[in-house]
Amino acid sequence: MANRDSDVEFITALSELLKANDLTEIEVRREYGKDDTIDVRVARTVQTIIAAPVAVAAPALAAAPVAAATAAVAPAATDDPADHPGAVTSPMVGTIYLSAEPGAAAFVTVGDKVVEGQTILIIEAMKTMNQIPASASGTVKRILVEDGGAAEFGTPLMIIE
Repeated sequence: MANRDSDVEFITALSELLKANDLTEIEVRREYGKDDTIDVRVARTVQTIIAAPVAVAAPALAAAPVAAATAAVAPAATDDPADHPGAVTSPMVGTIYLSAEPGAAAFVTVGDKVVEGQTILIIEAMKTMNQIPASASGTVKRILVEDGGAAEFGTPLMIIE
């Protein structure tokens, strides 16, 4: 059996490699010999900051149009898909697949009618394919993820109304 103290050093080195190369995830299998391996997955959450557009008044404009322009911009800046009542969010971290296999038709597309419990995509986590069901019946209004993309816990996946 391998020295497990070296595993801690190995995981620490992977963590530093993750930060140094601005990666979000590294997965490695370390083999010491027959029937003696360790699988390591190091991941971090990256916070994305979205800058809101700012309305700037031209000198010739009156104050009322500037206030109206600012009010029109504000709702778009706070339009977070995760806050939408029809948002389907990721229950886990993993890789997103919009179809059952490469080249197959997508489970759903924008405009499709779905019923509660219907599979809308798959998230692969730790080599397990997890079917993600529609949380409610309705129409798919937006697909917020890409095939092969990464999902974090709570990531908005789709909007169903």
